[in-house]
Amino acid sequence: HDLSAQASVRVGLEQELRRALERGQLSLFYQPKISLHDLQLIGAEALIRWHHPTLGEISPDRFIVLAEENGMIIPIGDWVLEHACQQMHLWNQTYEPFGPVSVNLAGAQLHQPKLLGRIQQLLRTYDLKPGCLQLEITENSIMSQTEEALEALHQLKHLGVQLAIDDFGTGYSSLSYLKRLPLDTLKIDKSFIRGLPDDPHDAAIVRAIIALGRSMQFSIIAEGVETQAQQTFLAAEGCEHIQGYLISVPLSATEFAETFLRTSI
Repeated sequence: HDLSAQASVRVGLEQELRRALERGQLSLFYQPKISLHDLQLIGAEALIRWHHPTLGEISPDRFIVLAEENGMIIPIGDWVLEHACQQMHLWNQTYEPFGPVSVNLAGAQLHQPKLLGRIQQLLRTYDLKPGCLQLEITENSIMSQTEEALEALHQLKHLGVQLAIDDFGTGYSSLSYLKRLPLDTLKIDKSFIRGLPDDPHDAAIVRAIIALGRSMQFSIIAEGVETQAQQTFLAAEGCEHIQGYLISVPLSATEFAETFLRTSI
């Protein structure tokens, strides 16, 4: 009985998700990324939000998994890419450039033969330099990719788009595979940041990831930073950038601009 109730809730949610895209219920929020060297803004992550008129806010943890299972992740992922580019274009009219906006790219999107062309088209349409877009790909979706997907990453890198590996340390990385990836940035997963600075295991893992990233010339960012003690630990260990509630919750485009961006004169 419980299972069938869960199944019907799920089917209902799937139908609502299909309509959410058409009905303009999705929006992007932006979480700033800060340099630990001088505490200046160096970029932002675009995060999807779904506000349903009767169900209220629906967590991405719930609907992204659904979308990945039912194929909706392709149109949703495309919507996110387009809206992030559109937003950067708007900001560029008024504000000084501040670094790349990163967008989460699902594994399924990497398999889309048109991905490279689509990104080139968006950069042209919105008059953006390739370097102002960063694609974050989770460790597990990268590890399960085919040679074609690896080729797609190399083409994107060649185009000048930035590439980051997300949730690093939570998946099944083979280090020999990691060295073949044309990455710019390694993102330390928030599950390892939570226990800092007191948990010796988290501290050891974070130190190891930072050492690995630095030796491979990746830039390193920690996500989910919530306390000053975590920030102090990361700065001392040589992590370059952070994002998390300590700096700011994700903000609407308007709030983000008002709080963090400088008007170009």
